[in-house]
Amino acid sequence: MPDYYVFPGGRLDASDYRTRPLTPLRPEVHDLLCRSCAKRQAQALAVAAVRETYEETGLLLGELRDESLLPSLEGLDYVLRAITPPSSPIRFHARFFAVEARHLGGALKSNGELLDLDWRPIDACLRLPIADVTEFLLRELQTQKGERPGGVPLFSFRNGVARVR
Repeated sequence: MPDYYVFPGGRLDASDYRTRPLTPLRPEVHDLLCRSCAKRQAQALAVAAVRETYEETGLLLGELRDESLLPSLEGLDYVLRAITPPSSPIRFHARFFAVEARHLGGALKSNGELLDLDWRPIDACLRLPIADVTEFLLRELQTQKGERPGGVPLFSFRNGVARVR
């Protein structure tokens, strides 16, 4: 999304299924993911999130060994699932994760895909040019308190109107 502030992310790679993490997802996070995907895919999605974050921002959740990323998944929280509208030329079915900054290593640096990387308070981010799904996610992060027994919100579109289930 040119000229918008976005989160790191990307495609699920075949290697994400083969990667052995240092630590697994917490059971409650894994169970939430499995409500909308297969067990094997749940871990691969988390691995992909860690990999894409490292590739695009230099921030590391895990360790590097012999040039290989070994993700640590235990600190991840599953926050949101989003599906683009059918009319969109680029479609995605994304899962958004969050982690406390204290779990991250590495140095914040761009690989050229994302620009203007920085740590900002959520209120400041809400004043930037962001997509509706990004705004919804930031507001979720502001208000989220602990477990979500009802599940993770799904941000999608129906008849051109954004909706949340």
